[in-house]
Amino acid sequence: MSSEPKKPLRRAALVALALAGASLLSACQVRPLYDSEGATAARLGSISFSEASTRVGQEVRNRLIFLTSGGAGEPATADYDVDLKVSSSVSKLLLIDSSDTARAAKVTVSATYSITRNSDSQILKSGRRSAVALVDYSIQEFANTRAVLDAEDRAAKELAELVRADIATALSR
Repeated sequence: MSSEPKKPLRRAALVALALAGASLLSACQVRPLYDSEGATAARLGSISFSEASTRVGQEVRNRLIFLTSGGAGEPATADYDVDLKVSSSVSKLLLIDSSDTARAAKVTVSATYSITRNSDSQILKSGRRSAVALVDYSIQEFANTRAVLDAEDRAAKELAELVRADIATALSR
């Protein structure tokens, strides 16, 4: 009999919790980031990217152009400019003390970028992103050189995906 008065109180608490949750969720806005039909896709298609100064920078730039335009290339007249600076570094890991050689390496590709609207020269977003790829070294020097190049390409591709997501987020606002 002592549990009888607690049931209405528990029910009221559950109803209040459900109403609070519903009001919080109603304030959320859910929009697809990769919407191919929306305004964000049109804005992404009107971006031009700065020229690259390195091989890895060119890889990132080419991938970004493909990702933002859907394979159509850069527009003749762009509404937005992205100033992109890409750098790459290799850090040797797992050093063998007896021969002073490494058994593995970490390739880091970093980019700093800023998105500028051409109509009023306003910087919409600037940021820095990095991507890492790991490499196993062999005893052959050419294989090691090729492995580093492949790791740079993998990291550049991943970095372009990250920068594209940042750009899409900035342009969707």
